[in-house]
Amino acid sequence: MTGTDGGSTRTGSHRTGSHRTGGGLLVAGTTSDAGKSVVTAGICRWLARKGVSVAPFKAQNMSLNSFVTPEGAEIGRAQAMQAQAARVEPSALMNPVLLKPGGDRSSQVVVLGKPAGELSARGYFAAGPGTGGAPSANRREALLPVVLDCYERLRARYDAVICEGAGSPAEINLRRHDIVNMGLARAAGLPAVVVGDIDRGGVFASFFGTTALLSRADQALVAGYVVNKFRGDASLLEPGLDMLRGLTGRQVLGVLPYAHGLGIDEEDGLRLSLRGAVRESAAGPPCGEEVLRIAVAAVPLMSNFTDVDALAAEPGVLVRFADRPEELADADLVVLPGTRGTVRALAWLRERGLAEAVARRAAEGRPVLGICGGYQMLGERIEDEVESRAGTVDGLGLLPLRVRFAVEKTLARPAGEALGEPVAGYEIHHGVAGVADDAEPFMTDGRGRALDGCRAGSVWGTHWHGSLESDAFRRAFLRRVARDAGRRFVPAPDTAFGELREEQLDRLGDLVEEHADTGALLRLIEEGAPPDLPFVPPGAP
Repeated sequence: MTGTDGGSTRTGSHRTGSHRTGGGLLVAGTTSDAGKSVVTAGICRWLARKGVSVAPFKAQNMSLNSFVTPEGAEIGRAQAMQAQAARVEPSALMNPVLLKPGGDRSSQVVVLGKPAGELSARGYFAAGPGTGGAPSANRREALLPVVLDCYERLRARYDAVICEGAGSPAEINLRRHDIVNMGLARAAGLPAVVVGDIDRGGVFASFFGTTALLSRADQALVAGYVVNKFRGDASLLEPGLDMLRGLTGRQVLGVLPYAHGLGIDEEDGLRLSLRGAVRESAAGPPCGEEVLRIAVAAVPLMSNFTDVDALAAEPGVLVRFADRPEELADADLVVLPGTRGTVRALAWLRERGLAEAVARRAAEGRPVLGICGGYQMLGERIEDEVESRAGTVDGLGLLPLRVRFAVEKTLARPAGEALGEPVAGYEIHHGVAGVADDAEPFMTDGRGRALDGCRAGSVWGTHWHGSLESDAFRRAFLRRVARDAGRRFVPAPDTAFGELREEQLDRLGDLVEEHADTGALLRLIEEGAPPDLPFVPPGAP
C-alpha cells in the first residue's frame, strides 16, 4: 500500500495455495450488532484517507435493507455505505450473497445481485442432489467458490479488502458450512479481529469464549480484539486488557468510545426497535415556528427504513415509528415504508386499526406517503402469486393504481423531477404498478411525462427508495406537507444530506485513527496473522 505521503507500507502479497494472504482483514464480532459494520466502515475510511485503495466485502449478508449498484445489482445497504466510506462505487462483488428474510423461516437468496430463489433456513443448509442422485454439498457451502472468486477479483483491483463477518464466528452449529466468518478466513488466508460491544456487558467473557470455541486452525487466524462502545475512562479497562492478553496471547487493538448520533445504515431491519426513535439525531431546532411530526408505520418485514433518515436529519423534523392508531393522531405526515411482505403488512395494518386511521387521515386531507411496498398498499388492488401467493387482495384504495407481482424483480437507479425539483432514487420490487391514465404523477421526466408514482389529494406514493435524499425535492415535499398539515414549519435552506453522511463516515474514520492501534492493523492487513498465536483450550468440539 502507498499512502498519500508517498511512503510505502507494502510488504508484498504472498499466497497460500491460490489465494492471497496479504491485503485482507476479517472484522468478526462476538455477537450480531457488536459493531462489525461500523468498524469495517471506519477502517475503510481511515485507509482511504491515507490514499490506500480499499474495498469492503461481506460474503453473506442477511438484511432487509438493500441498495442497487450502478450495474443494477442488489446488495446490502451496509456494504453500499462501506463502499462510500472507502470512496469507491458499490459493486455486487462486495456482497455476493444476500439473504432477504420473508418470515421467520425463509429468505429470498440473492446471488451476485440477482434473485436466485426462495429457501427455508433448512433448505439453505440442506444438501442438494448431486451427480447420480448422490447428496452434494449444501447450497450455502456450494456458494464458497462464488464468494472466493468475488474476493479475489476485489483483491486484484484494490490494495486492501476489509471483510465483515456475520453474527459470531463461534456459532459452532454452523461452522462446518461457514462461508462468511472463519470459513472465509481459512479459505482466503485472512487474519481476523473480533469486535465486542462493551455497552452490553460481558465483553471479556465474550472475547475469551469466542476464541476458546474455535478450532486450532481457526484460532491461528484470530489476531486480536476491538472493544466497541466504551463509556468512561479507558484506563479503568487496562487490568482487564492485560488479563485477557495473558489468557489468550492476543491483545486488544482498540477501545472505541461510544459515539452518539452516527446515523449509519443498519444491516438488519429485523432487529429494529419498533417503538424507538429512528436515529439519535443531532438536528437543530426548527427554522420556522413549529416542528413537523412524522410517524412511520412499523410494518412487519420492514425494508429500507433508511428512507426516512433524510427526514430525521432535517432541523425541526421529529421522526418516530408507530404501531398503534393513536400514535398517528398528532402526526403531520404518516409514512408507509417498504416491506418484504406487502400483503402481510397490509393485513397487519388492518388488524391493528392502522388502516382505518390512515384512511381517516386521507379523508381529512392530512398527508400520507407510501414508499415501495407502502405505495403498493395504498392502491386499489394487489394481485400476488409471487411473494405471498395470496392471490387478489384489496388495497387501502387511497391511490388510483393496481399492483401485480411479477416473478422478475425490478432493480433500477432512476432519476427525474418531482414538485419542480430534481430527484433520484433506486427501485427494488416485484410489484408492478398500473396507474390510472388520469392520475396525477409523482415522479416525472421533467417534461410532465410520468415516470413513477402518483398523488391523490394529500396521499402520495412512489416505488423510489432514497428519493428523500435529494435535498431540493425533500425541502419542497416538506413544505407541501407543512402546508397541508397546517403547520408553521419551514425546511432549513442548507441541509445537505450527502454532506452529513460524509461527516458521519469521517467520524468513523476518526474513531479508528484515534482509538485503534493502526500500526498493528496495517501489519495484519499486509502480513497476515502472526505465526505464533497460542491455542486457547478447549477449542471447537
